[in-house]
Amino acid sequence: MTSPTLPGAPFVAYRHDALHLENLSLQALAKAHGTPLFVYSKAAMLSALAAYQRAFQGRQAKVHYAMKANSSLGVLQVFAQAGCGFDIVSGGELARVLAAGGQAKDVIFSGVGKRRAEMKTALQAGIACFNVESEAELDVLNEVALACGKVAPISIRVNPNVDPKTHPYISTGLKGNKFGVAHERTLQAYQHAASLPGLKVVGIDFHIGSQITTSEPYMDALDKMLDLVEQIEAAGIPIHHLDFGGGLGIDYNGDTPPAADALWTQLLARLDERGFGQRQLMIEPGRSLVGNAGVCLTEVQFIKPGEQKNFCIVDAAMNDLPRPAMYQAFHQIVPLHPRTGHPTVYDVVGPVCESGDWIGRDRALDVQAGDLLAVLSAGAYCMSMASNYNTRGRPAEVLVDGDAAHVIRQRESVQDQMRGEQLLS
Repeated sequence: MTSPTLPGAPFVAYRHDALHLENLSLQALAKAHGTPLFVYSKAAMLSALAAYQRAFQGRQAKVHYAMKANSSLGVLQVFAQAGCGFDIVSGGELARVLAAGGQAKDVIFSGVGKRRAEMKTALQAGIACFNVESEAELDVLNEVALACGKVAPISIRVNPNVDPKTHPYISTGLKGNKFGVAHERTLQAYQHAASLPGLKVVGIDFHIGSQITTSEPYMDALDKMLDLVEQIEAAGIPIHHLDFGGGLGIDYNGDTPPAADALWTQLLARLDERGFGQRQLMIEPGRSLVGNAGVCLTEVQFIKPGEQKNFCIVDAAMNDLPRPAMYQAFHQIVPLHPRTGHPTVYDVVGPVCESGDWIGRDRALDVQAGDLLAVLSAGAYCMSMASNYNTRGRPAEVLVDGDAAHVIRQRESVQDQMRGEQLLS
């Protein structure tokens, strides 16, 4: 039998009809650690990072991992040791960066609703930059910085009104989105920022969305941002770094986003053409670094035939893998040991008490109770969005490094979930 090429290949692949991640059998990992189970490939993460690093050779550029994609400490440690900075959106994420060995000076703080206490903590830690998302935030950050006796380094996130052609929930650069300062208001916002004693303008930022699969939205946003830089600097406000955000897509189901190095070859050529090629550059990839590096292993509990639908009921659910329920997202689902019989079309669903608890619709599978399946491309926005709905413990996580498997998160128990709760007196 010819083994199919899977998202995440060559790190995710069949060997002798058994699915492996790097050099380890996923069946063996499921037996050792139980299911549901998230398993990540360190080599896949570093390979994805290397594509960006190749593109940036000879440039002043820094990769800041957008840790909302997957904030597990073991994953953060991989990127910290590889020399990455981090893009955070909360004070809790800053604490995770520091716990994983990252440095505050390599942190960019994004997000539309930063609290004063989070601003203060980030200022005292000495982060690299705040990506400010509204004119009101400029005033509040100025007040917090002055009260701390600090000067806050800032860039303003521009909303360039560019359509990234992605799901509306993960589109962030259109006029109807909550993110960033409107393109038309940017110059005035920079002039106001430059007048505030607690702020220091250091850069400009845009981020137009996630799971972007073509280069055109980036090129459009880049030109709009460079036009703004020219206007801002003509007004006497120097811009030291250009922050391009992230958002590059991955292959979920035959998606063909540009490779990171190919995309950046285009963007850098445009920067050179317009005279900005030697500026300090920052990017904030998340999904493209971890998405195809992870799988979620799940066991078939029951096969349930029906008049209109056949159901393959597994032990992973929407609390473990929320993307299908939230975004109608597609993840490939494959057996760890393929059978050679005739497949049946199933909806693959979990045990949570919601009709929205599905992992995959209309999947042709030859399975029976007790079989193990892998939900692919599960490294991003799965575990980081997991919940305890139905009092279900979050899964364990394992990081594979060649022949070695490291548990980076223990399976959550009911006692873990109830810690901090108390009965009435």
